[in-house]
Amino acid sequence: MLIQAGQRRIHYDLIGDEGAPLVCFAHSLSSDGGMWAEQMRPLLTEGWRVLRVDMRGHGGSDPVEGDYTMAALADDVVLTLDALGFDKAHFIGLSIGGMIGQALSIGHGHRFLSSMLCDTAPGTPPGGKEAWGPRMETVRKAGSLKPLADGTMERWFTDAFKPRNPRRYAEIHSTIAATTATGYLGCAAAILDFDFIPKLPSVKVPTLVVCGDDDQGTPPAGNKKIAELVPGGRYVEIANARHFPNVEHPDVFNRIMMEWLASKR
Repeated sequence: MLIQAGQRRIHYDLIGDEGAPLVCFAHSLSSDGGMWAEQMRPLLTEGWRVLRVDMRGHGGSDPVEGDYTMAALADDVVLTLDALGFDKAHFIGLSIGGMIGQALSIGHGHRFLSSMLCDTAPGTPPGGKEAWGPRMETVRKAGSLKPLADGTMERWFTDAFKPRNPRRYAEIHSTIAATTATGYLGCAAAILDFDFIPKLPSVKVPTLVVCGDDDQGTPPAGNKKIAELVPGGRYVEIANARHFPNVEHPDVFNRIMMEWLASKR
């Protein structure tokens, strides 16, 4: 489904009973709302309504030329909630989705009943430009994310995942390769230019932070820092997982998610 936002369209997926409490998901860079497929059944079974929003240039959402900011990406989520008539929601985001979640808690906290931030960071990672520069240049030259797909999968999943679930591995690999270069570069610019650390102590949204213990892109230390800075924040670590614990260990992730949401319902 599409929302018209000026000259561009934002793609979203809304499923569940009308009137049920809403959970709004934000995905990672070079992914889309499909990364949350493993979370749909338990949420719908327990009577939640689920909204998955695709970022600019990801999934079915149109790209926008130029550099993005976390505030602009957060505004896209709020625009979608407004267009669909939702005043309040619970939020779950991973990677840049978790960064967007922090921007929402800081700038639009009155709209959110809880926030679950996964495998993310409170600010631009140290050495970020050195790590991201070559990837961004590769995408610019190729006009595509295809050259990054294999390396991205290695960062997202442990070696045990591919032989255990080859179909899902191939599906996510294809999603990375299909992401627009414009969307990737715009979001990468946002990741390289943000710092929520000074503002996190002002957050009033109940917050749970979750991270895979072997996540090297957004390591546990940064996730723990978010939980330490947000008043009342909690931190949970998932063993034997890299950047996508919700896909690699869905049973563990879903138990944590459902217990958290039940406590805030």
